[in-house]
Amino acid sequence: MSAAKENGLGRRDTGTLGKLMVLLDVVTHADGPMRFTDILALSDQPRGTLHRQLSHLVEEGLLEIDADGRYSSGLRLLDLASRSWARNEFRLIAEPHLRALQDLTGETVHLGVLRGSSIIYLDKFEGQQPVRMYSQIGNTSPVYCTGVGKAALSILPRERVAALVADLAFHQFTANTHTADTLLAEIEEIRKQGHAFDREEHEVGIRCVAAPIWSENLSLVGGVSVTGPAYRLTMERLSEWAAPIRKTAEQIREAMRIGLGPRR
Repeated sequence: MSAAKENGLGRRDTGTLGKLMVLLDVVTHADGPMRFTDILALSDQPRGTLHRQLSHLVEEGLLEIDADGRYSSGLRLLDLASRSWARNEFRLIAEPHLRALQDLTGETVHLGVLRGSSIIYLDKFEGQQPVRMYSQIGNTSPVYCTGVGKAALSILPRERVAALVADLAFHQFTANTHTADTLLAEIEEIRKQGHAFDREEHEVGIRCVAAPIWSENLSLVGGVSVTGPAYRLTMERLSEWAAPIRKTAEQIREAMRIGLGPRR
């Protein structure tokens, strides 16, 4: 598989805006600032075109360039993100239920939504235990190796799941990370149970239990999870929390139905 496909650069054919958004995705998801040559190596754009596109993003404050010519996220992106997060109705509706779940379990609670083949974390309530999670609001994780991701997939029609899985580039994060076949098999189990587990599939030593959340028209699909270190969160403990997780998800769905329903 090419580096361009792995990093998502050059996959969209949506005109100038789409190409700019791809550049934003690549630079903002990089582990650190990127040099022009690094971005060029992943791009199918001519050098001059890519330079103009990056210059436009810098001029608009969406990217920044340092003295060494390396590109990173701009402050305007942070401002837009903070405003979006503060005004997100779904997050605000879910907040009291997430707090209640965190009080019950004492562990870290996440709220995430499905976007493409990734889960974006909209909210997080840190656990009360000494060892805590390094996850951050706004971060993304692959859909195939996270509890929230698998729970979200279990809500989608089977043909949609099959198409999504066929397009995934499975990376073996741990010995427990799914392949396409094992993922599809587990999704069928999740459909029956109403909850999903992350059995150290994304990170060694981290487990979670999750339940799906969705709107009636599936315009919003995501989930809620309780996450913690494997030495503390045995599979027995996670199984005990499956019912409270499902109840929390049901409460959020009902609150969504009331709060996000048609305005009269």
